[in-house]
Amino acid sequence: MRSIEYSVTGGPEVLTLVEGPVPDSGPGEVRVRIHRSGVNPTDWKSRRGNQAGTAVHPPQIPNQDGSGVVDAVGQGVDTALLGLRVWIWEAAHLRPSGGTAQEFAVVPARHVVLLPDVASFDLGASLGVPFLTAHRCLTVTEDGPTRIGPGAMDGRIVLVAGGAGAVGNAAIQLARWSDATVITTVSSPEKGHLAARAGADHVIDYRLQDVVAEVRAIAPDGVNTIVEVSPAVNAALDAQVLARHGSVAVYANNGGSTMELPVRPSMVPNVRWQFVLVYNAPEDWRARALGDVAAAVLDGAVRVGDDAGLPLHHYALEQAAEAHAAVENGAVGKVLIDVCP
Repeated sequence: MRSIEYSVTGGPEVLTLVEGPVPDSGPGEVRVRIHRSGVNPTDWKSRRGNQAGTAVHPPQIPNQDGSGVVDAVGQGVDTALLGLRVWIWEAAHLRPSGGTAQEFAVVPARHVVLLPDVASFDLGASLGVPFLTAHRCLTVTEDGPTRIGPGAMDGRIVLVAGGAGAVGNAAIQLARWSDATVITTVSSPEKGHLAARAGADHVIDYRLQDVVAEVRAIAPDGVNTIVEVSPAVNAALDAQVLARHGSVAVYANNGGSTMELPVRPSMVPNVRWQFVLVYNAPEDWRARALGDVAAAVLDGAVRVGDDAGLPLHHYALEQAAEAHAAVENGAVGKVLIDVCP
C-alpha cells in the first residue's frame, strides 16, 4: 500500500511516499479505499508544527478529509457498510496512521458518512473541515438556528468575509440552501465571480467599495451572522454592521493573530464574538452538523467545481508535497489528491 507520511515537522518537502502493508480494521473501525484526499490549511499547519525539524513519532499520515469506498469493517460494525461510498471527517485527528493521504485508511466507523450516488468523490473529499466549519459558524448566533436547511434562515442576513475561500464558499452554499440573504466580501472581480456562482446575493469588493456603506444599504438593521476569516483586519468593520444579538464567528486568523475588539459597539447591541475550531467543538453540535451537511448533499444543494465557485486542483498521490504547497500558497479553490485514479 502506498501512503504519504512525515516523521519531522517542516515544509512540504518533509512529505514522503512510502510502501507498507494494508492495515486491518479493528473493533468499531472501518477500512476505506481512498479515492480522493482533500487538503486544508489545517493539514499544512499541523505538518509545519510550532518549530521545523521537530521529530514526529510515530510518523503522521496527513489530511483530515477524504472520500472512498468501505473495504472492510471491524468487530461490532454493521457489515451492510461494505462496498458503500462514504466521505470521511477528521481522519488524522489524534490518529497518526489515519490520514487520507494513503490508499487505505482505517478510521472509527462514526467518522464516515454515506455519500449518495448523485455526489462525486470530489465533493465528498471537500466536505469535512470546510463544511463543518461553515455549519458551526452559521449556528452560533444568540437566537439560532441550531439546525440549517430549507427555511431555517429565512429572513436572516449573513455576511461571509472571503467568499472565494473554501469555508467561505461552503458558508454561502449552506446559507443559501437555508434561505438566508447572503452578502460576501472579496478582493477582486475574479473572486467575486466565484462567490456569485456559489450563490451569494450581494458581492462587495472591499478593495474598491466601502464595505460598511454597502452592507448598511442592503441591511439597514444590520446582519445577523458574520463568518469571519480575518478578524484582526475586520473587527471594527464587523461591529459597525452587526444587528442586535448578532454574532461574529471567527474561524481563522488571516491578517494577524491578535485583534482589538470594539467593546462598546459590541456591548450595546448584545452581540457575540464566537471562536470556532471544529476539532473540539461540542458533540451535540457535531451530530447536528453531520446530519445537516449530509442532507444538503442528498438534496443536491452543495457542489464543487467552477460552476459552484470552487475550482478543483487535482494532484496524484506522489505529488502530495505539491498539493500541500498549493494550499499553503493560497490556491483559490479546492486542492484534491487523486489517490485512486
